[in-house]
Amino acid sequence: MTPAALAGVDAYDYALPDELIAREPAARRELARLLVVDPPGPPRDETFAAFPSLLRAGDVLVLNETKVVPARLVGTLPGGGRAEALLLRPRDRDGFDYAAREWFALVRPGKRLRAGATIAFPDARAEVVDVLDDGPRVLRFDDDVDLEALLRTCGEIPLPPYVVDATHPAGEPERAARYQTVFARVPGSVAAPTASLHFTPEILTAAAARGVEIVRLTLDVGIGTFRPMTGSRLDEHVMHAERYTIPPETADALQRARSERRRVVAAGTTVVRALEGAALAGGGALRAGSAETALFITPGFRFAVVDALLTNFHLPRSTLLALVCAFAGYAPIRAAYAAAIERRYRFFSFGDAMFCERAV
Repeated sequence: MTPAALAGVDAYDYALPDELIAREPAARRELARLLVVDPPGPPRDETFAAFPSLLRAGDVLVLNETKVVPARLVGTLPGGGRAEALLLRPRDRDGFDYAAREWFALVRPGKRLRAGATIAFPDARAEVVDVLDDGPRVLRFDDDVDLEALLRTCGEIPLPPYVVDATHPAGEPERAARYQTVFARVPGSVAAPTASLHFTPEILTAAAARGVEIVRLTLDVGIGTFRPMTGSRLDEHVMHAERYTIPPETADALQRARSERRRVVAAGTTVVRALEGAALAGGGALRAGSAETALFITPGFRFAVVDALLTNFHLPRSTLLALVCAFAGYAPIRAAYAAAIERRYRFFSFGDAMFCERAV
């Protein structure tokens, strides 16, 4: 397609049969299927158990160790009736912090939750103190609220709406556990880094045994990453910022790998955004530290850090699909998606995975 066509949102649409949406995870994490994209040959089928065999000695595998917070709360309105709030991030803190009193949140029912409205939760109360132009509210919790205890006892993991129905309710502990990576450590996300849901301790051990260096960072996954693109052109879409932290040991390992021309393998698009956003902000240098990135990666972007990518299959018209097309090439990725549909791969958060290298 021409550059002008690739700039249109319609170029990232596709038809997906409803039965290919994964509403529950694979029986075991490593049994998810893995489509290996290796042009000019056709995509080939593996399972995730084979992922270590795709890595090389000297590769640096980068994981996002963010932890999904049980940030969905159900309460009641003063006159009765149900209210829901999904806490996104603190209003006045650099990162996730249970001590914060004011939070950006998505709420239901929006029409009844205007400024001044209150929601009663078990042993807690919050007031809507601001309504943002794009829909979220700012909730202020009373000073005596123990937010960590409230979320631990009453909060729910915010599973994506397309995996929740009468057969698969959101509150099932087993499903909530499978929406967390095995290396999740740092609370702060409202959505999982889904490509990493397939890892097991055994997979990581096998990768390390092949001489792969495994490093970690955090990027707090926000709801904006998964919102469909609006408008007709990519440049009309505004990304929400997400906070990331790159530890010194991770930055050092990546700088060594780049200088020695060893591959940097990103486990998921969140890792790509953190690394490429940091490199862009540093003028090409990858420095340790914390910052926010609103980087929207589209075809034509010049990648500076990541050489190979593990990723799930993303929603139509999503910023994540645009990122993957920018990384591995529009034609190869569209062909891979067509092959995945034909071969009955499972799509989205609980679905199967794909491995690809950066287009030259």
